[in-house]
Amino acid sequence: MKSKTSVNEQYLSTSNRITGVVVMGIGVLGLLDIVLEWRTAGGLMVAGLIGILMVLAYTGLVRPSINLSPEALTIRNHFRDHQVPWNKITDVDVTDILRVHTELGKIRCPGVQLVMRDMRKQRVGGRKLKADSSISRADFVVDRIESHMQQYGPTAEGEVVTTWARPELSIIAVLALVALLGEFFR
Repeated sequence: MKSKTSVNEQYLSTSNRITGVVVMGIGVLGLLDIVLEWRTAGGLMVAGLIGILMVLAYTGLVRPSINLSPEALTIRNHFRDHQVPWNKITDVDVTDILRVHTELGKIRCPGVQLVMRDMRKQRVGGRKLKADSSISRADFVVDRIESHMQQYGPTAEGEVVTTWARPELSIIAVLALVALLGEFFR
């Protein structure tokens, strides 16, 4: 009996993820300093605020991605997820970031974006773009999505489903409550 192989693909901004991890690492150092040196209600408030900034760095820089599977295209934006069946996609293009067109409108996908330097080079027409430029990478993702649309679109079923990123929003709410309690008891 053969095991089922995964045909899922994920695309994201590597530079954003690196920046997000660095910011969150600095936040962890700040939290460690608060735990070791500043164990007061004011420290609790600051720890809550640092925690909120770390979650915002995660949602803004690390979380956005595009996931392709035989069932649907999953777009993970900052605070919302969109599950788009292949038959509901009408077009895909790239302006500054990837845009997926559906019957209901456009869904912007910050997980695949263009670097301004590459956009300027393309506009000026001067120096050639490298093979690994953000434009060639974005074009590759567009080609992969169009390929999936042709391959899985005729048999796809379902509707576009949009959900909120509940874990991230819940963590922000809890950390805001901790910061408020720290300020109240200060």
